[in-house]
Amino acid sequence: MKNRFFAYFTLALAVAAAFGCNKGKSKSAVPDNGQLVGVAPSSRISMDKPKGMVYIPSGTFHMGPSDEDINFNYTSRNKQVSINGFWMDATEITNNEYRQFVYWTRDSLAAVELGYIKTSADGDTAVDWKKAAGIKYDKANMEKLSALVLAPDNRIYGRMELDPDKMVYNVQGYDYKEAAKRENASRPRKDFIFRYNQKVFPDTLVWMRDFSYSYNEPMAQRYFSHPAFGNYPVVGVSWKQAVAFCAWRTHYLNAYNEKKKYAQESDFRLPTEAEWEYAARGGRTQSMFPWGNYYLRNKKGCLLANFKPGRGNYPEDGGFYTVRADAYWPNDFGLYNMAGNVAEWTGSYFYEGSYNFQHDMNPDVRYNAKDTDPPRMKRKVVRGGSWKDVGYFLQTSTRTYEYQDSAKSYIGFRCVIDLPAQLRK
Repeated sequence: MKNRFFAYFTLALAVAAAFGCNKGKSKSAVPDNGQLVGVAPSSRISMDKPKGMVYIPSGTFHMGPSDEDINFNYTSRNKQVSINGFWMDATEITNNEYRQFVYWTRDSLAAVELGYIKTSADGDTAVDWKKAAGIKYDKANMEKLSALVLAPDNRIYGRMELDPDKMVYNVQGYDYKEAAKRENASRPRKDFIFRYNQKVFPDTLVWMRDFSYSYNEPMAQRYFSHPAFGNYPVVGVSWKQAVAFCAWRTHYLNAYNEKKKYAQESDFRLPTEAEWEYAARGGRTQSMFPWGNYYLRNKKGCLLANFKPGRGNYPEDGGFYTVRADAYWPNDFGLYNMAGNVAEWTGSYFYEGSYNFQHDMNPDVRYNAKDTDPPRMKRKVVRGGSWKDVGYFLQTSTRTYEYQDSAKSYIGFRCVIDLPAQLRK
């Protein structure tokens, strides 16, 4: 299967319009009147609001502690920064939403094995989704999908099941950061295109691995598969899997836009560390928590987030483990659970001194670590605190990290996309 990526689709259309051979017959062709009139891309603009997202307006805030640095580690010195506007998921990505990614990957791989492929007029091949949508994973089809099925010695009671390790998505993209370096100006474009396969199925065993001498088998068995947890945040997803989800979400949207002759949208991605903190504050630039200062309870004594109250009274806040992704009150930007429930991956590399040198306009430090890099180079910033953390980690300024190839039962993510503020409902 040829998995096409659409990063330069809009640019290609503009060039085709400007240098086409229609000689004025097309509406987007250059008028032959000797005057500078400008040429718009031939694609229409889809101005639909991204489903489940809210707009975070541009603004300035003080990034870093709103109170004293109680650990005196100085990894987040307070500084004023400005952030451009963007759209952000109102909730953490849920099990249901991530399952759409898993099922799409499963069905596309199964379609290739079953020969459900169509060829376009220009010779490109793609999955025939009309046929793929009707695939039944019964015994007859499972026998045809031997390349995707568990080996006989891995089966229980001889039951044929798909192998989670074989559910891989082919991530493709363009490394703008590397291409923008002056020393790379003369290198060909292909040097900055990346392609790799990423396993997509969540690691459900994190519920047991993260907590020694603790009984959590029911969560390992049911959290991702049982419908009761469908609207709970997905966990057991590594940073690399979250990046793959963003790439798939971009590809999925742009495939639809291509079919409708719309212009291609910008990429879904993980938020930068600064974007995440700005969004979490909800416009309250000097507040400790998304809801303000200084307490974890409201005036009625109700806890305002899902975390570890006191010395470990886990169910006091209404959830023993995670809760629904839309639980509790949203902050002033309309974002839910920016403190507690699950901590969240960001796209930023964790470096202790990064606040000292990064720019004050859309600050970010990124590094795409290779599998062969030392562990220190694989650290990614994690924000927000989780259901198993104490209140300190719920502060909007608290920084911590996890390794990009690690998955945890208390880390999820949400996506952002760069689009104009004024979109149709």
